[in-house]
Amino acid sequence: MIETSPPRVDIVLPCLDEAEALPWVLARIPSGWRAIVVDNGSTDGSADMALGLGAYVVHEPRRGFGAACHAGLSAATADVVCFCDCDASLDPSLLPAVAGPVLDGSADLVLGRRRPTTPGAWPPHARLANLQLARLVRRRTGLRLHDLGPMRAARRTGLLSLGLTDRRSGYPLQMLLRAADAGWRVRETDVPYHPRTGRSKVTGTWRGTWQAVRDMRAVLDERPALTTAPGAGR
Repeated sequence: MIETSPPRVDIVLPCLDEAEALPWVLARIPSGWRAIVVDNGSTDGSADMALGLGAYVVHEPRRGFGAACHAGLSAATADVVCFCDCDASLDPSLLPAVAGPVLDGSADLVLGRRRPTTPGAWPPHARLANLQLARLVRRRTGLRLHDLGPMRAARRTGLLSLGLTDRRSGYPLQMLLRAADAGWRVRETDVPYHPRTGRSKVTGTWRGTWQAVRDMRAVLDERPALTTAPGAGR
């Protein structure tokens, strides 16, 4: 009988047709950490590939980035949960540096600030939209943030206590705003940002970027959440 210990950290990887990127991504999962690949309706065999590469696979039929992220969070069991895109634009092997302040108790939520490795890694329209949203977040929360990056880490129970409801592109922003409203200690750390593998479903097009910005503006217009006690992420 093989005994397995609980994962030290769970990594949620939202996935929609990422078969081309999955081998690279899953090969870089830190030792002792668990990859939770959330298949969001792939038609390229991503789910079977992820399973064959040793990932824990969750199926989320409702389309939407937030739906996939929250399904992964709900399936997680580790004390600390990380989120990372599954398109090879971000290197999961760097997650220990992102999760470190959460693991040692010096931060409640850590975001990876994307630093493009090539001019084409981050389309100009998507980068401009992100900068504008970051400014709005600074105005709304007072947090000196520069990016709403998808690579992030926090404690599972704290994330669940935020009562996140967005199931589209506004999910990462809603997480950040509700964490700020609850008095969480939020920190940024630089991470390299590479050209993604395959076709982008959101920021690779003007239409996708516009829809993402629209989702996030709706989240910004929400009233501050009052249900989470300060420090719930600790």
